[in-house]
Amino acid sequence: MCGRYSLHATPEVIALQFSLEAVPEFKRSYNVCPGTDILAIGNDRSGQRRARLLRWGAGGKMINARAETLAERPAFRNAFHRFRCLVPASGFYEWQKTGGGKRPWYVLPRDSALFALAGIVLLWQGARAIALVTTDANELMAPIHDRMPVIIPPAGYAAWLDAENPHPGALLRPFPSALMQAHAVSARVNAPANDDAALLEPI
Repeated sequence: MCGRYSLHATPEVIALQFSLEAVPEFKRSYNVCPGTDILAIGNDRSGQRRARLLRWGAGGKMINARAETLAERPAFRNAFHRFRCLVPASGFYEWQKTGGGKRPWYVLPRDSALFALAGIVLLWQGARAIALVTTDANELMAPIHDRMPVIIPPAGYAAWLDAENPHPGALLRPFPSALMQAHAVSARVNAPANDDAALLEPI
């Protein structure tokens, strides 16, 4: 699953990486939580790439959608075929079950300060909301958790956002372990009110 992530890149860096003309004002955060407005990038009706703020999670739930059943589940099927998006992130958190409870880990790319999580845009009670897509864990993530978010590489941005490409299944796979790194972090991240750079420090 993906329950928290960080985004602390500047608007200029986001615009450059995602080929955007403009980025709306957003909160740079080290502890982005479900139920908040997050930055999402998609194609508008003219096919132009746009960024906007949408709520993460519909009705307090549906924050994640499993890649394996996207094309089948009624709640996600239409969004998967027609309303896919990219969610910029600097890293994401995952929790490992241990004998003493759950230990949080921070996971990020080895060679980039910014990457894209796969998302779909849901319509829920008249409002749009984001669900992040998850898949099986790769070798790096497996000892931590059995699921991980789908990461879309830059070469796959256009294919993922293209509504004329209704089955971008090749992108729904675990990101290569060799391109990622992970370290344990403080349990302070468990509290949404904590939002500072110290959350990312290894322990």
